[in-house]
This record gives sequence, structure tokens and C-alpha cells, in this order.
Amino acid sequence: MRKKNQKTIGLYLLPALLMVIVILYLPIFINLFESFFSWGAMSSKHEFVGIANYLKMFEDKVFYVALKNNLIFTVMSVICQIGISLVIASVLEAKFMRKAQNFFRSVYFIPSLLMVTVVGITFKMIYSPSIGLINPLLELAGIDTSNIDLLGNAGSATYAIAAMSQWQYIGYTVILFIVAIQNIPEDLYEAADIDGANAIKKFFFITLPEIKDTILINTIITVTGSIREYDEVFVTTKGGPGNATETLATYLYKVGFKNDQMGYASALAFFIFIVTFIIGLAQMKGYRLDDQQ
Repeated sequence: MRKKNQKTIGLYLLPALLMVIVILYLPIFINLFESFFSWGAMSSKHEFVGIANYLKMFEDKVFYVALKNNLIFTVMSVICQIGISLVIASVLEAKFMRKAQNFFRSVYFIPSLLMVTVVGITFKMIYSPSIGLINPLLELAGIDTSNIDLLGNAGSATYAIAAMSQWQYIGYTVILFIVAIQNIPEDLYEAADIDGANAIKKFFFITLPEIKDTILINTIITVTGSIREYDEVFVTTKGGPGNATETLATYLYKVGFKNDQMGYASALAFFIFIVTFIIGLAQMKGYRLDDQQ
């Protein structure tokens, strides 16, 4: 009877397993295979080059610029979408904020519902040195803005786009953290109140340990999303000025679809996959080690 049940379960799982293999794993292996060839979508040439595409990638200066920009996005996203979001969620869940919580939850969450295109165009106007709001505000503060062009200067463009991204998505993680905090037993906070614990101690010794699952999931989503950063950059600067705001994803697009170097683009794509896979695996393994201690 037990073997019959196992066969039935296997039959039900088989279609889902086949879909995962065909839609997810098969393209990964095809991409890896194609990365060992020099080829283009507009050419009949399909020449085996071994690891030449990977060697080219690690000798490519633009690749390192893109990698650095992805790191900037990752650091800023973790600080804002994990650290600041968690603080905001804790404040909104405090007793003195309960009446106004719904209003502030909506205020923070609405930007995450907007299309990236709309947000990108809006921030391009906000950052514009001629019609934007940022430069006049800086002038009111007594700052000379004659040389300030947030999206036009190579030194500031990446940070300006990353700041725009945080404004849009910080509310999403705030809501996830609020839901997690609401599931913490109220008895723990009441016991802490009896012991005389202040809000900071309750945050570090009750809130953080109780929602570590949500923190892990949000961190994985945030970090992997930062490594695959594409939309915001493409809408605002398309990787410019020069290659200053290029990310791995935008550079992959240009290499593959503009330069028609599909083999090299496949190598870049596989590199992105490996990095996101290792980071996600490391975070989950680190979480398991913490659980065992």
C-alpha cells in the first residue's frame, strides 16, 4: 500500500519536475554549452573556443566596472532594504504608531507598485540640472551646483540610480517585516516590559531573533536582485555616461544584442548565475549553522 502511495505521489510530482527541468535547468546547461563557442545571432559562424570567452571576460575593463556597480547596488540595497526597512517596520509596529500605521504602510508600499519606466523617467526629471528639484534645493543650502549633474557625472550616476531603486523598493520589504513582527507572540514583549527592557533591547533580543527567517529571505531576494540589476539603469542612463553605470545585466544585453557576441554574452550570463547561486547557498548554509548553535 505504501509503495502504491509513493508511485501516486511520484506521478503527481512528475509534471512539475519536468517543467522545472525544461524551463529552469535545461536553459542553464544550454547557456553553459554555448559559452564555449564564438557565435552570433546574425551569423552562421559557430566556432568552438573553449574558455576563451571567460578569459576575455576577466580581461575586460568594462566587466570590472559593471561588477563594481553591482557591488554598490548590493551594499546600498542591503543597508536600505534590510537595515532601514527593519527599523521602519519596528517603529510602525510600536504601540504609539498603531493608529497611523495603515497610512504609513500605504505611503511606503505604493512606490513598489509603480512601473520601473515611470519611476525612471520621473527621477530623470528630478535629477536634471535644468528642470529638476535636487539642484535648486542644494542651491538653497548654499551649495554650488554648476558642476552637479547627478546622472551626467560618472562619479555620481550609479549612486543616484541606486538611491532611486531604494526609494521604490524599500516599502516592499517594510511590509514583509511588519507581517513577520506581527507574528511574534505578544507575551515575549510583555515579559520584556516586566523586566524593564527598553525598545532598543526588545528590538535586538526579541524582534531580530524571532524574524531571522524573514531577514534571510529578504536578504537573498535583495542581494540576488542587485546582482541582476538592469531595468533602472537601462531606463535612466543605458549604462552611461560612457560605461560608468554599466551593470553585469546591461553589459550582457549590449554584448549579446548590440554587438552580436552571443558566446561572450553566454559567458557573462553564466557568471551572473554562478554568483547569485553561490551567494544564496552561502546565506542559507550560514543560517543553518546559526540554527545548530
